[in-house]
Amino acid sequence: MNHQTLFLIIICIVVTGYLLDAWLDYLNTTTWSDILPSALIGIYDEGKYREQQLFERTRYKFKQVSGAFTFLLLMGMLFLGGFAWLDAGIREHTSSPILQALIFFGLLGLLSDLLTTPFDIYDTFFIEQKFGFNTTTAGTYILDKLKGWLIAVILGGTLLTLIIWIYQVSGQWFWLIAWGIIIFFTVIINYFYTTVILPIFNRLEPLPAGNLRDAIGSFAEKAGFKLTNVFVIDGSKRSTRGNAYFSGFGKQKKIVLYDTLIAEYSNEELVAILAHEIGHYQKKHVLKGLIISVLHTGVLLLILSYLVGNPVLSQALGAGVPGFHMGLVAFGILYSPVSTILGLGMNVLSRRQEFEADHYAAVNYNSSSLQLALKKLSVKNLSNLTPHPWYVYFNYSHPTLLQRLEALERSKYKEMDAYEIRCNK
Repeated sequence: MNHQTLFLIIICIVVTGYLLDAWLDYLNTTTWSDILPSALIGIYDEGKYREQQLFERTRYKFKQVSGAFTFLLLMGMLFLGGFAWLDAGIREHTSSPILQALIFFGLLGLLSDLLTTPFDIYDTFFIEQKFGFNTTTAGTYILDKLKGWLIAVILGGTLLTLIIWIYQVSGQWFWLIAWGIIIFFTVIINYFYTTVILPIFNRLEPLPAGNLRDAIGSFAEKAGFKLTNVFVIDGSKRSTRGNAYFSGFGKQKKIVLYDTLIAEYSNEELVAILAHEIGHYQKKHVLKGLIISVLHTGVLLLILSYLVGNPVLSQALGAGVPGFHMGLVAFGILYSPVSTILGLGMNVLSRRQEFEADHYAAVNYNSSSLQLALKKLSVKNLSNLTPHPWYVYFNYSHPTLLQRLEALERSKYKEMDAYEIRCNK
């Protein structure tokens, strides 16, 4: 295959991806309604539903503009030879493949971030502000940007340097050694994320003694889950949205609660949310996800090892001299359809795991409390509760709220049956 043909394939992949996203976004608009759907009565009231629909329409228009800008930017880089121009300029200053790649991706990342920052600012300080979500100050926003760049330089730069060096010295074993390095990075980051990386951006404090901590401890003990690390994160520093998640493994496993949750939810609802998170751990969802990610990375690196050195990849982007970084850009675009397909499978698995974690919380704690918490979270976040099924299939890692509530109702009956069996013994 010559580089002209490969270039056309790259263009087709980029255009198809953009059109697919646009089509899915359009399908989602067909479920909009000015009248509160009967299925949502008791979840949204009329006023809150109108606000949610306005929020949905505002987000859609914003995504149309920002998505079109990103698409046109990439198409301009491809058709005008922007990648090749940047590559040629860097080669005039250094002949080191590692420095070439670091400068190349560093400049691309910086320029891309600067060009899309106006959209991010509008999203944060206008849309999110208008609908009562944003609490970020300009100072926090700027500081977050600087910290993000610093982490990208340190972690991303170190990993990229290692991969290119391994590629240069290891030959056919490149993919296997690089895979081992990435596995090491992945495990370390997962293990220390809440301890080392998260505190760079947020303040974490142990959940103070009191009724909530006692309730959490009581449930954890009943569930046979050894839990000593429950933390509160200052999520209100940036947003009014609430969340809770499980992080780490072994001695570093932690449950993190947003302070916005604690301020607005009852102890029973919070324990139900944590029971869901503990369910993920007890069902080994975290471990399974990590294993799948590691296997996917291994396959990706194996394919990359066979293709990245092919000069046709670099030539397809207009480069006169083949280079690892140019080949990596072309490969990333060519591999994106595979990533999309694998992502669909991961979404299916993730949605199933959410049902399992909900069921665990319902059976081991309280179905009604989790249902109420999920409803309040959805209304608070102005979530779209009637998304188009195809949009859900492609984009949702969680089931819709109505699906989860229906499944929890079934779990509630199983919980009642189990209780009756215990009583009749």
